[in-house]
Formats: sequence, C-alpha cells, structure tokens
Amino acid sequence: MVEETSYDVVVIGGGPVGENAADYAIRGSDRTAAIVEHELMGGECSYWACMPSKALLGPGNALGEARALGGSRERASASNPEPSGVLEWRDTVTGRLDNSSTTHDDTGQVRWANGAGIEVIRGHGRIVGEKQVQVGDRLLTAREAVVVATGSTASVPPIPGLREALPWTSRDATNILDIPERVVVLGGGVVACEAATWLLDLGVRSLVMAIRGDRLLPKMEPFVGERVADALRERGADIRFGTTIESVERSDAAATGYGRLHGGPAVVRLTGDGAGELTVDEILVAAGRAPATTDLGLDSLGLEAKGPLRVDDHLTVPGHPWLYSVGDVNGRNALTHMGKYQARVAGDVIAARAEGRELDGPRYVASSDHAAVPQVVFTRPEISSVGLTRQQATEAGIDVRVAEGAISVAGSYLLGPDYSGYASLVVDAARDVVVGATFVGSQTGELAHSATVAIVGEVPLSRLWHAVPSYPTVSEVWLRLLDQLR
Repeated sequence: MVEETSYDVVVIGGGPVGENAADYAIRGSDRTAAIVEHELMGGECSYWACMPSKALLGPGNALGEARALGGSRERASASNPEPSGVLEWRDTVTGRLDNSSTTHDDTGQVRWANGAGIEVIRGHGRIVGEKQVQVGDRLLTAREAVVVATGSTASVPPIPGLREALPWTSRDATNILDIPERVVVLGGGVVACEAATWLLDLGVRSLVMAIRGDRLLPKMEPFVGERVADALRERGADIRFGTTIESVERSDAAATGYGRLHGGPAVVRLTGDGAGELTVDEILVAAGRAPATTDLGLDSLGLEAKGPLRVDDHLTVPGHPWLYSVGDVNGRNALTHMGKYQARVAGDVIAARAEGRELDGPRYVASSDHAAVPQVVFTRPEISSVGLTRQQATEAGIDVRVAEGAISVAGSYLLGPDYSGYASLVVDAARDVVVGATFVGSQTGELAHSATVAIVGEVPLSRLWHAVPSYPTVSEVWLRLLDQLR
C-alpha cells in the first residue's frame, strides 16, 4: 500500500543547496516542506567535498605561514604537518563516527531541518508525475513546487582497465584513511590541484599529474596555473602536460570503502607528451563531474533522463512552472556557494508565487552566476577570482583594460619577507567598471568578496578609488591596481 502525504514544497537532495531552497520557500509562513535524501543530510559538501578538503588543506597552510616568519619558524621546523593529526581534524570537521570507516553523523543537520519546520525523509526520490515524488512506498505530493537539488557525481573516463582498477574519486581522496606512497592524478582542475597539495602534505612520496591540456586550472588567468604548477613541482610533484592515461592494469583490485587502498599496485600507461609506464598504489580521477539526474524520473515529464536539468533565471524548468533545479544539477555553476545562492532565489520565487505576488525586482532573478562568480582555490599559493578573465572579456566583445602586477605591499611583507603573489583586474573601459579580478598568494581568499561587490555593484573606478584599504593588509593591492588605471 502506498502512503500519500502532501507538502507545499518537496525538495529532492539534502545538501546545503536543498536545505536553503526548502528554508527560503517556507520561512516566516505556515507552508510545509520535506527534504528527500538518500545518503546524509548535509550532502556532498559536508562529508565528501568542500569541508573535508579544506580541513585537509588547513594544517599544511598554517604550517607554511608559520615557517615564513622568524620566531614561529623555529617552532615549526617540520616540512609537513603530522598526518594523523590532519586526519583527526578532518574527522572532527566532517563528524566521522568511526576513524576506521567512513560513517558520519548527520543528526545535527537533521535537527536543524526539523527546527526550521522541514521534514527529512530518507530514501531515493523519483518524480512520477506532475508535483509527485515517489520515495519507497510513500507518494509525496507538492502543492506548490518540487525542487531538484541532487548535485553531481564524479566522472570516470572510459579508459581501458580504469574502472576495473577501482580508481579513487574525490570522495576517496577527501576520506583518505590509508596514505599511499605512489599516486597518479588524472586532471588539472581545482579538485586535482587541491588534492595534490594535501596528498603531498600527508607524505605521498611519488605524485604524478597527467593533464590533457597545457596548463593547470585552465579556466583561470594563465599566471594562476603557472604559479600553482611551480609550487607543486617545488614540493616534488611530477606534472606532465599533454598527457592522459591510455590504460590501467590491476590484478587484485578490492573495494574496501572510501579512502582505503584498493588492492595491490596498478600499472598505468600514459600517452602523449609525458608518455611512460608507472607503477602506483592509487589512481585519483579528477576529470570533472556530471549532474546527478540519472533515475530521477525526468523522462516521465518528457525531459532528458540524464545531463543537466536546465532552468531559466527564476530557476524554473521551462514548460514545468512547478519544477525547480538548483545547484550542480542544473549545469550553471558547480560551486556550493553559487548553488546556495540559486536556492535562495528559487525559495523566494516559490514563496512569491505561493502568495500570489509578482516576481518584480532582482530578488527573484539569479543573475550573479552569469558573470560574477567568486571562487577560492585553497592550494599553496591560494587563489581567489571572480568574474571574467581577460580572454573571456575579450571574447564577449568588451573593450578591455587590464591592471596587473606583483602583490608587494606592507601587508604582504608582514606575512613573510619572501611573500610571492600576483593580482589582476579586468576592466570594461567603456563602462569604467571592473568585470574580473584574480589574486594569487597567501591569504588572498579574503579579497574575493571585495572584488565581487565591485563587480555586482558595477562600482565605477572613480568611486572605487575612495574605497580605502586598511593598512597594513594584503588588500592594499587594490590601491596599486587602481593606481595603474587612473
């Protein structure tokens, strides 16, 4: 017998994106909401992505900053952080219950949802009709909206022998329990670069990066990838551009859970400029992610059963005004903070429509994820960027001016006499506003938001000149860049 229950809003996916969508859709009202989650409340970000990766990177970053200064250098003479301490900190951050497994505690997330008036339903949600979601023997009917917030999953390329060798994906890397001696990383994007950083911190002896293209972090300004590559090479990474994995052989692969070694050694054959044969303990595949739309029942609505669930700027699926798609799953931006931003907009739209209000004003339009997307990459050096690169702005037909140079101010010198950083601003000369910004160097992550405000607010350069940076901070680099543009 099927149990039928009605809610105003049903959200499929209990990560931070789904949580925000449900919360904003019912906040301050008597509307009801349910979140359907087949794994853990808190989702990928809390247990397998953002939070554990930053926890793994933190100790190495702190140690590096301590070694940059006399006085702390003498107390921080070790080249790497202590591995067990790093893993223990990661476990604290992610709420791991058992250090020998990958079991996590999501009771805090469930408690938050219940306190916000949201019911948590465990199981796999599948759309079976208009405003209807099936979860096991329960049929959930949404009076107002169904929101898909299922995120994305790691992609594994169809390379001979690769799947059979049970490669690590990002989930294995962030949940690392056994530290391998030899690793090959397939990919050169954010996940690959951050993982390479913490794997070296944890003591991986041999780390090879196989990159199909000609630089790391290819979606960012060229100087970003160059500086990250130099830093990884200095720490012992073997970076091979123009290279990919041709085949993999591992005779005794054994699935033992996230973060465990997957059996005996694997033989990896590389092709291209860095061709050769490697014997490694693990292969980390960081070759992109795909929207998690498989088996959601989208075909029952005449939609594609796989690939991104596309939306308009109200986050509504065209032709289905009751169906919303937020976060990685819609293919707009694969960043948690942008997914949460979309969820807030979608929640406001759902609330307005439920109350019969017009969708007037920018509050109901997801505009920032077109050309004002901020991102921080927690490699060493740290990277922050927002908006368009020089190339992207030029291709968009913008009359580009660029200000760039080394980050060399009093605030950066105080972080260490050997501080090395670089920054650039991309300006629309016709409108006299910043459309892109990139900063590389220790503690530059905190510069992203000031650049985001400048871009979103379309603040003229003549006004930005009066936004005085505090002394002595790294943010003084803004003054140096604006000086070039006067």
